[in-house]
Amino acid sequence: MIVDLPDTTVSKLSKRLVTLREDGGAVALGRVLTLVIVSQLGEEEEAIEAANDASREHPMRVLVLSRIPDGAGVAPRIDAQIRVGGDAGASEVIILRAYGEAAGNEESLVNGLLLPDAPVVAWWPVEAPADVANTAIGHIAQRRITDASEHDDPHAALLELSRSHSPGDTDFAWTRLTLWRAQLAAVLDQPPYEQVTAVTVAGAADSASTVLLAAWLQMQLQVPVTQELTERGSGDTGIHGVRLTRASGDIVLERPFDAIAKLTQPNQPTHELTLPRRSLRDCLAEELRRLDPDPLYGEVITKGVRQLEVELATGEGKTR
Repeated sequence: MIVDLPDTTVSKLSKRLVTLREDGGAVALGRVLTLVIVSQLGEEEEAIEAANDASREHPMRVLVLSRIPDGAGVAPRIDAQIRVGGDAGASEVIILRAYGEAAGNEESLVNGLLLPDAPVVAWWPVEAPADVANTAIGHIAQRRITDASEHDDPHAALLELSRSHSPGDTDFAWTRLTLWRAQLAAVLDQPPYEQVTAVTVAGAADSASTVLLAAWLQMQLQVPVTQELTERGSGDTGIHGVRLTRASGDIVLERPFDAIAKLTQPNQPTHELTLPRRSLRDCLAEELRRLDPDPLYGEVITKGVRQLEVELATGEGKTR
């Protein structure tokens, strides 16, 4: 069911939610958190769809704050929409479309709609502010999710995240690495237990995940890491592969196709592994499984990325 409330207020919206709850049985019982999605007008539907899918694992209330670009010169008003039942998965979706000056105070727009005594997760699905923890929405959230890959310059976005990181921040460029990190860790946990002497990470030049994977491997293995980056416009995206150099030979994990990777090891047959590109739904569901800060991501984004920044600035550790 979809209920439209044009030119409304947060107070009227809250009262309508109570009416729906009493008349139609749409209740907030069992909701485990509030997800606040901060987007621009017209760019929210993909994020809502991902949240609806993830809500089947994490029942929640979804608040979507959708704003027009600054300086659009429109009269201040709030148009709201409530989605429940089949139009909202296992969640309640409340969309606030704020125009003009009405979009200025984000915290006051969402405060009256948060679930009581429930954690708050904030998500910027497109471009995020430079310091999300110090925004109005960031102040009320236990976890803050960004996506560097959605920025015009993903590498610059990563460096900005590195400089402004606060505990509780995370980024989908890191979440997309979960399967890669698990597979690489499993390979190194098998004999022969030789030291890795060098690492090469290949990926697209605009892949933020490639940078984070290189930073993580450099921190964990304490060896030089070279990035082989494919220029934009080549058609290649994301991570292409990883080469781990050891005395007995190289371990190569590469993904020539979107869902299938090939693992090559010395004196063993080539293995084909399932290594799909992760959807927004998968990334969001994973991040909602933990509401405490991710210390490993914090260490990689601050220390690891900064170390790579120094190497790239000096021309080391990067080929094209």
